[in-house]
Amino acid sequence: MTLIDIYLANAAAQRAAAATTNLPNRREMHERSAVVWEAMARSIEETQGRAAVNLAAKASLV
Repeated sequence: MTLIDIYLANAAAQRAAAATTNLPNRREMHERSAVVWEAMARSIEETQGRAAVNLAAKASLV
């Protein structure tokens, strides 16, 4: 399981917690948390993409 998978699993868990709570403020808190977990997962994906591009550029220089 990659770090991205873990972050997305945490986001899903937060969304599930939001769906089961009756308190509006807790629901909002869980939803905000899910958004942050998803943003962190996207950030890692983008970083990996940039790293692959950089590695390919370096390989072409050799």
